[in-house]
Parts: sequence; C-alpha cells; structure tokens
Amino acid sequence: MKYISFVVPCFNSEKYMEKCIDSLLMCGDDVEIIIVNDGSTDKTAEIAKNYLKNNSNIKFIDKENGGHGSGINAGLKICEGLYFKCVDSDDWIDFDAYKKLIKAIKDNYNKNTNPDLYLTNYNYERIDMNKSFCEDYLRKLVPHDCIFGWDKVKKMKLHQFLMMHSLIYKTSIIKQSNLNLPEKTFYVDNIFVYKPLYYVKTLYYLDIDFYRYYVGRPGQSISTKNMTDRYQMQLTVMKEIVKSYTYEDLKKLNKHHLKIMIHDLVIKHFLTCFFIYGNYSKEKNNEFHQYFRYFKNVSLSLYRKIMYRSCFTFGRYIFLPIKIFATKLIYKKIVRKRNWY
Repeated sequence: MKYISFVVPCFNSEKYMEKCIDSLLMCGDDVEIIIVNDGSTDKTAEIAKNYLKNNSNIKFIDKENGGHGSGINAGLKICEGLYFKCVDSDDWIDFDAYKKLIKAIKDNYNKNTNPDLYLTNYNYERIDMNKSFCEDYLRKLVPHDCIFGWDKVKKMKLHQFLMMHSLIYKTSIIKQSNLNLPEKTFYVDNIFVYKPLYYVKTLYYLDIDFYRYYVGRPGQSISTKNMTDRYQMQLTVMKEIVKSYTYEDLKKLNKHHLKIMIHDLVIKHFLTCFFIYGNYSKEKNNEFHQYFRYFKNVSLSLYRKIMYRSCFTFGRYIFLPIKIFATKLIYKKIVRKRNWY
C-alpha cells in the first residue's frame, strides 16, 4: 500500500534535488516518489536514474519542458498513492513530522476513516536573513488530530489562507476535480489549492512542521519582483480559477464550506490586484480590465460577490490616483507580513 504519492517536478535541479529526494525516501515503501524531469539540460535525468536503480518505490518520467504544472499533471496520471503531494525539487520534508503524518494516515486507513484532506504547518527559510519562519496559523483555527468538517474551521483573517505547502489531498479528490494545470505558467499552485477544495468534505490537521523550503534564491517565482513582472501569468491563473465554479456551483456547498471557498477566491483576487496595481502601468491596467470583463462573462454573480467582499472594492470607484496609492500601501503591508520581500 502506497499511502502518499510524492511528485517532484525537476528542471535543471542537479544542485539540490538529492536533498529533496533523500528526505522523501526516509519513510521507505509506504510512499511512492515520482521524479519528473521537465526537459532539463543538466544532470537532473542522470541523478534521477541513479535513484531508480536502487529504490523500487521511485518512478521516473522524462519529458519535454512544459513547466511546473505539466510536471504535476504527468505525476497525477501514473500515481497510485492514497494521497498526493507535490514537492518542489529545491524543497524538502522534515523527518520527524513525516513519521507522524504517515502514522496518522495509517491509523485512519486501518479504521476506514480516510479524510479528504490533511493539513500541516510549513517552514520557510530566508537565505538572506539566515532565519526560519513557521506558518502555523492553522493551529488556532481548526481541531487537532481528529477528522472534522468545515463547520469546525474558524474564520480566517486577511493574511491567513490555504497554501499548497500545507495540503495533502486524497488522490481521488484531485481526480474528481478534473485538475489539469496550464503548462509553462508560474503560480499554478493557486489552482491546485482551489479546484480540488470544492470536493473536500472531511479534514484532518496535524500540528507538525512538515514542509520546508527556502526563500531568497535568485529567479525564484515567489519573489516580489518576479510576481510583479509576471503579472500576465497571474492573470492566466486567475482566469483558470474563476472559470472552475460559478456562484451557483458554490452555493450548493454547505455555508461553512462556501465561506472558505469565497475567502480563498477573494484572497487570490486581492493579491493579484496587489501585484499589478502595486507597480502600476497603463498596459497592466488594460489587461487587468480585460480580466474583469472575463470574470463577469464567466459568472456575473460570483464576480459581484468577490468584488463586494474584496478589500479592493473600496478603491474600485474612487478616482485612479487614490486607488493606486491605497493599493500600494496595502501591498507593502502584505508583503512585509508574508516576508515576500
């Protein structure tokens, strides 16, 4: 029995992929590891094949470059684990937390009470500051070490939202959502979080610092500069998200689940606004309004709901200089709060 399928998309990852894969191997045959070489030009494929020789629980996919999303898609097609987790090739897993997670999954499996989603904390390390930060806000929002429903989740604040690093979805839930991430596009983790979430009915939280990653590497997609420069990719991702479910679809959920889905969508919309209006230009403004029109056409009722709920609404009908100034101030506050600078 493979309790978790880990997919590791790799592109020119020779310098750090071994740390990632070694951390995943520590729980042995209870998991499967799918290494996806995404058209690398370095020794990534060679390193992956060496692991393949000595580890029966490793699978290897060698494919043309298609971006992070295509690597996840490829892993989903062949995975056999009860749960599914993507781990970036420059990230790694904490061993003690890993053992606790596997134990919880086994215990629930033996009782035939498998939750749709496991939640954990995660750590990120700022290279420039040589300091580690733990994102453990879920600790105060949800029950611990038991299966619960959406009615037990407390209200999240503006800076509190679900991240891919925290989530381990049941594989069947992801497949039920028909998840297919766009290729050659950054920030697809936002789609990965949102789309399967619709089908989740039961959750389980462990207060463990499971996932670990670095912040501050040159060229990293989550750097503030790159998130601002790649605003078109953010808009592409947002279009994929808003077309996933209409407001009528979302209203079929219970009220607690609906609130979480709306909160998640508001935050994604909100942050997209920040990284566009935080560094304003006429070109960005035009493309952003095209996105607004697209959103309206897909689901006018959802558009109105999100615009009403979003803090960005307060500046929507104020003349542009004030709107830009206000958004920049909030943008800087959020960036500082999330340590994205």
